[in-house]
Amino acid sequence: MTEQAKVPAIRFAGFTDPWEQRKLGEIVSIGAGAPPSAFSAGNFLYVKVDDLNESSHFQFDSAQRVDANTAVKPIRKGSIIFAKRGAAILGNKVRVLGKTAYIDTNMMALEPRGVDADFLWLFINQTGLYRIADTSTIPQINNKHIEPYPVDIPNMAEQQAIGTFFSRLDDLITLHQRKYDKLVIFKKSMLEKMFPKDGESVPEIRFAGFTDPWEQRKLGEIADKVTEKNLDGNITEVLTNSAEYGVINQTEFFDHAVAKESNIAGYYVIAPGDFVYNPRISATAPVGPIRRNTLGIHGVMSPLYTVFRLTDAVDGTYLSHFFKTNGWHGFMKLEGNSGARSDRFSIGDATFFEMPIPVPSSSEQYAIGSFFSRLDDLITLHQRKLELLQDIKKSLLDKMFV
Repeated sequence: MTEQAKVPAIRFAGFTDPWEQRKLGEIVSIGAGAPPSAFSAGNFLYVKVDDLNESSHFQFDSAQRVDANTAVKPIRKGSIIFAKRGAAILGNKVRVLGKTAYIDTNMMALEPRGVDADFLWLFINQTGLYRIADTSTIPQINNKHIEPYPVDIPNMAEQQAIGTFFSRLDDLITLHQRKYDKLVIFKKSMLEKMFPKDGESVPEIRFAGFTDPWEQRKLGEIADKVTEKNLDGNITEVLTNSAEYGVINQTEFFDHAVAKESNIAGYYVIAPGDFVYNPRISATAPVGPIRRNTLGIHGVMSPLYTVFRLTDAVDGTYLSHFFKTNGWHGFMKLEGNSGARSDRFSIGDATFFEMPIPVPSSSEQYAIGSFFSRLDDLITLHQRKLELLQDIKKSLLDKMFV
């Protein structure tokens, strides 16, 4: 039986020839590294294995500079350099996008030879260099793995079409990533500047028309602790409070149900708009997060959490954004402690509700809350666009390669 011609599921119009199987060693030159002692200070980049990260556009900001050494083969622009040993970093790879570089002895380089550089980069990413390594005590990749490795490639014109297409897609992904990152940084800056600092009665930045000093209220003056329990078991939606995701369905967060139906009778009932304090601390929530239930549903919360409900004329949206600042952390650190468990913050209810809350006029609360909500919507929009583009790229990579 004749072997079926190898072609990808999706191709650009005009390309019909079957792809050819070659050996990787036939389409790349393999470059080796040299120790630092082979060089002196100069103008050429010397990249150590520690300089590698997961970015495909790494610019070697931390790399040192050395002189050109005629006894050592340089790694040219367009080459792929990667770690060749060690389970933790094996196959970590980047491209030499700028000037010629030299690499250390823990790395290898693949320089395109008769193959489009962008296409080769895509293929290597699809392959995963770690998959072809020795599975010894210290996994490593050598020439013996690279040279015979089978590669299915089209003609040069199709290689260039594929490489150019994904380069443009990567540029679009990078653009949305940068927009997203800038918005996240902008929001962080505004959270710091649009709420008063400790000991001050007005913030650094205010909307035009607002000049009155802010009041300071105690949390217990504007909110009550929720003590209603799910005694009849009617509510089965178990929620949790994550520093990253906020109030979220427990099964969705943990990928499985932690609570059992038999014990949720002792859980607190949480209504839409209620706030939840989670005493679990983390790098992003050093005193534990306070988040608002924006799911629009009733649920139940573990009694390990503190649930509270607003009672006074304080806008819930405004307050939810205040709790994303660190303006209340000082009080918590002064009045509470990390307790017996290093991952859990400890503070009594009576003390917790003494927490000072900065409160501007109702109209200024609304303006601040609306501003940050719109900013959150914009951040979410760019995040979804970014995720969609990444999903599209992943799907096309699967379908545009043999």
